[in-house]
Amino acid sequence: MHVPSAPSLWPPAPGWWLLAGAIALAVAIAWWIRRKRRRRLLVWQKLFDDACSDAAPAAQVAAISELLRRAARRVNAKADHLQNEDWLRLLDGQKQKGFSEGAGRLLLEGGYRREVPADDFAAAKALARARFLELMAGQQ
Repeated sequence: MHVPSAPSLWPPAPGWWLLAGAIALAVAIAWWIRRKRRRRLLVWQKLFDDACSDAAPAAQVAAISELLRRAARRVNAKADHLQNEDWLRLLDGQKQKGFSEGAGRLLLEGGYRREVPADDFAAAKALARARFLELMAGQQ
C-alpha cells in the first residue's frame, strides 16, 4: 500500500489569500491615514510659520495669539470669550503650566509692547507652536 504524498504548501488555500489581502488592505489604509495626518501637520506648521515671518516681534505675538484662538475654538467653543488668566489656563490644558506660569504669559501683553525680549519671545513662540499643533490635531 502506498501512502499519498503530503499536500504542497504552494499554492496556499483560498483562506490564506483572503487573509493576505485583508492584511494588505489594512496596511494600505493605515499608511493612507498616516500620510493624510502628516500632510495636515505640515500645512498647520506652514500656516504657523508664515504668520510669524517678516514681522516685528509684537506683531508676531498678536498673530500667534490669533492663531491660538482659532485653534482653541476647535476644542472649546467659548475660547473666543476667554480673557487673561482664563485664556492662559485654556492654553495650558491639563498637562502643562507653560502659559499661565511660564513664557506663554507673553501672549497677554506682548502684542502691545514696543520691544519684546528675544529670549522670552523664542520660548513663547516654541511653546505656542507646539500647543497650536496639539489643538489643531484635536488633542486637549
